Amino acid sequence: MENKIISFKELIVWQKSMLLTKEVYKMCKELPKEELFAISSQMRRSAVSVPSNIAEGYGRRNKKEYLQFLGIANGSACELETQLILCSDLFGLDTNHGLSLLTEVQKMLVSMQAKLKV
Repeated sequence: MENKIISFKELIVWQKSMLLTKEVYKMCKELPKEELFAISSQMRRSAVSVPSNIAEGYGRRNKKEYLQFLGIANGSACELETQLILCSDLFGLDTNHGLSLLTEVQKMLVSMQAKLKV
């Protein structure tokens, strides 16, 4: 754990993943109504899972658990990536901004995991 950071809210990866989550919620409003309880619901859960797991892992104050929760966050990010691609393919939704934010978050998660494993 880095001593300089007092709260998970200071982590750039958490901040970016919060922006991503808000973007996903906006995108979900553009989906057909029949998708409200299908892909839309799943996308929101996946998106919310990313910053939630970053925060929970940080809050555990244990390197091994932190790594585990970062891995879960990364898994949720991959799940969300799949869903965004589907929304683009099936519904013509413009997912470029969301995918761009997601790529940033995924790179940061991988970097954090590598640094913590040292």
